[in-house]
Amino acid sequence: MKAYLMYPDRDLDLEQPLPFNEEDLVQDLELNTLWNAMARGDKFLYKVARQVVLTGLKDPEEIRYRQEILQDCLNHPEVIREIYQIPIEAMENKRKNWMGIFTYYPSGILSSSIEMMEMFLDELRKLRNIAEEHGAAFASRGFKAFFEMIQKELDDSFFMEAVQHLKALRFRQGVLLGARLGMGNEGMDYVLLKMPVKRRSVSDIFLRRKPVYSFYISERDDAGNRALSELKDRGINLVANALAQSADHVDSFFRMLQTELAFYIGCLNLNEKLNEMGCPVSFPSPAPMTERKHSFRGLYDVCLALTMKQKVVGNDGKGDGKELFIITGANQGGKSTFLRSIGLAQLMMECGMFVPADEFSANVCAHLFTHFKRKEDASMKSGKLDEELSRMSDIVDHLIPHSVVLFNESFASTNEREGSEIGRQITTAFLERQIKVFFVTHFYEFAHNFYTQRDKRFLFLRAERKSGGKRTFKLIEGEPLPTSFGEDIYSTVFGNTSPVPESATQEIAT
Repeated sequence: MKAYLMYPDRDLDLEQPLPFNEEDLVQDLELNTLWNAMARGDKFLYKVARQVVLTGLKDPEEIRYRQEILQDCLNHPEVIREIYQIPIEAMENKRKNWMGIFTYYPSGILSSSIEMMEMFLDELRKLRNIAEEHGAAFASRGFKAFFEMIQKELDDSFFMEAVQHLKALRFRQGVLLGARLGMGNEGMDYVLLKMPVKRRSVSDIFLRRKPVYSFYISERDDAGNRALSELKDRGINLVANALAQSADHVDSFFRMLQTELAFYIGCLNLNEKLNEMGCPVSFPSPAPMTERKHSFRGLYDVCLALTMKQKVVGNDGKGDGKELFIITGANQGGKSTFLRSIGLAQLMMECGMFVPADEFSANVCAHLFTHFKRKEDASMKSGKLDEELSRMSDIVDHLIPHSVVLFNESFASTNEREGSEIGRQITTAFLERQIKVFFVTHFYEFAHNFYTQRDKRFLFLRAERKSGGKRTFKLIEGEPLPTSFGEDIYSTVFGNTSPVPESATQEIAT
């Protein structure tokens, strides 16, 4: 039996390699906040959420397959949580009753396997009952196939036959073995035979004839009892192994069911949390990797909302056909927050989740990279620019066409002329390799250089600033400005009692 609730044709692999830049993604996009909200303190849910989010899908059809299943989960959360408890209960019962049993004797393996299978049958009956009661209400391809499989393979005849087999394997009437004589009349090729149904005839009653010759072993004959036990183990060895493999098969099914449902339970937990704060979510529209789609309405940073525990400002954008997004404008105007929202939405879309937006559509990407500014190296092993260039070199080594790179104030550790030139050369090279670039910068020279090219593939966004310096934390389309309005922050901190020193505004801008 296979659940197939994450892929239409294969199981979820929790050992799938993570991207080389997982640490950068986690740090720059604050992914731990997302996973903690999904896990609610459950280490297993956290592990599954982390694996699934970091190893997204690249086929839009597979993304839609998961989206359908997640939509069913959102429509029937109580049923999903009830199903999820079945494998958990099975694994807990196994841990309590069988994890400490280690035996190599066929009789011991058979006995423990019988008891485990009887416990598994009870859990399978619960699953079949849920399928019969609620299966018709589910609309996704994944759950339809899952419930049909459960009802087909776990019908009444299956349980009746399973119970009969387990009852027979207890050998209440003894064990009937067949064998042949080998060298030195030693028994060999022992095989378990089906016990015949005892039907006593009239002659058996009157003549009291026995159907077979028999002998008895004294209870005190340890050697004889040990030899008889060894004969029995030879005969039931194949049956014991077969039943143990069957129990392992059911055990594997429950483990995979728990693993795949864990992702959807995490999504339910996140959705409930966002609903409590009034934060909207929607299912994105994924496009093939070779297309250039990136349009959104009400897109917000879900990790910021979870941290602040309230609804945050969202942004709108029409970036279809665009390959370069340059974000400029007022300091502390929401530029970095917007960049994180882009990265988070991309990862959430590609793993089949809903996204934090009213509407969102984008093409899947080959890889997602982040290049955010870092704090000063405390060990002083290298300068900030060296460190930035080193991380950039690592990204270049792994870049392939149709990737997405998010730059946040990159190369700000040097002066504007040098930083602008480095950024221009790198960005130009990336565009030539069909790599989509989002670049948050305060370098006017860098942004203005691309703006003057009037290329239709470029989109320029600017952090909105109202009169008086008020930030709306919204981004609007607009030409880059030669100032980041650092004086607004200076005035907020020090007041407007004196002219703002040029050195102070430059320090604030960087």
